[in-house]
Amino acid sequence: MNRRNFFKTTALAASLAVPAWAARAGVPASVFAPSPEAGWRTFELTSRVEPQQAGGVLRAWVPLPSVDAAAWFRPMGNIWQGNASVMRVATDPVYGASMLYAEWAADTVDPVLEVVSRFATRDRAIDFSRPAANPVKLADAEFELYTRPTALLPTDGIVRDTALEITRSAKSDEDKARAIYEWVVDNTFRNPKTRGCGIGDIRTMLETRDLSGKCADLNTLYVGLARAAGLPSRDVYGVRVADSRFGYKSLGKSGDVSKAQHCRAEVFLSRFGWVPVDPADVRKVVLEEPPGKLALDDAKVVAARKQLFGAWETNWLAYNFGHDVKLPGSAGPVLPFLMYPQGENDAGRFDSLDPAAFRYTLTSREVLAG
Repeated sequence: MNRRNFFKTTALAASLAVPAWAARAGVPASVFAPSPEAGWRTFELTSRVEPQQAGGVLRAWVPLPSVDAAAWFRPMGNIWQGNASVMRVATDPVYGASMLYAEWAADTVDPVLEVVSRFATRDRAIDFSRPAANPVKLADAEFELYTRPTALLPTDGIVRDTALEITRSAKSDEDKARAIYEWVVDNTFRNPKTRGCGIGDIRTMLETRDLSGKCADLNTLYVGLARAAGLPSRDVYGVRVADSRFGYKSLGKSGDVSKAQHCRAEVFLSRFGWVPVDPADVRKVVLEEPPGKLALDDAKVVAARKQLFGAWETNWLAYNFGHDVKLPGSAGPVLPFLMYPQGENDAGRFDSLDPAAFRYTLTSREVLAG
């Protein structure tokens, strides 16, 4: 068990104010107004992995919160315990995605690993009426990283052609970013049959004209189109950890969040810095918000659509920005992204989209100031 940087940060949790919205009740579902003024909240996510021993060495990788954004997300440490012979933190060298790596000997009885991650988060909302007086620039290395293609996120061919067509009338980077957002909302739809969160193969989506999927498809499409239009953009991989305080049943999850993974997106604008966007959640509201299959002009959809360019309700843990992640110690395939616990034995990689078969659970709880 590693308690470094965990208990010494609990003083921060105690100092965070109880959110202003906590006293409000009965917020209409058509109201969707994330705001940093709502205050900080502290959560714990418990990731428990119990892979079945089927012969040979067992390995597991559990994603850890590794986004550190002072304005909206603060990792507060991790502790872990289990009967693995190796348990250590590993970090992807390109994107800084952190994970706990565990390894069990072939003769281990009832392999188990439990990781508790604590973090603080608050809503984000960009005030577009107050741009910075002077343009902000990304460092060259960061600009290159978040405009370059990845294996499933190309920026040439049909992706570039589509991006240029969408943005041909745009005069500023904000105009381009908004045009792409509106295009993704208007032209995609959420497919409930897509496994997990999808994989984000955006070239195939555009070539086949099948613009369906879930968050890792639709938000990655946004990111790819933004990059192809010359805008730094990135996916942010994470998991929902609390219900929506605005009454949106589709935009939150608490307790057992083993299947509540959610990918979001950001785009960098010169007058505002990194701006949160989430067109996939607009499409989730359309499909899933009661009574279901809402029209784009439904009040719930309109409210979410207006806010999800520039704002997030951050009832959500941000793991990392990583693409094409190679798991340390694994001879298996490179991952498109790291958002689920991963495991493998000598026979190969387990199905991370089936927590019942791979046997892992994610459980969230809010830590209230005492």
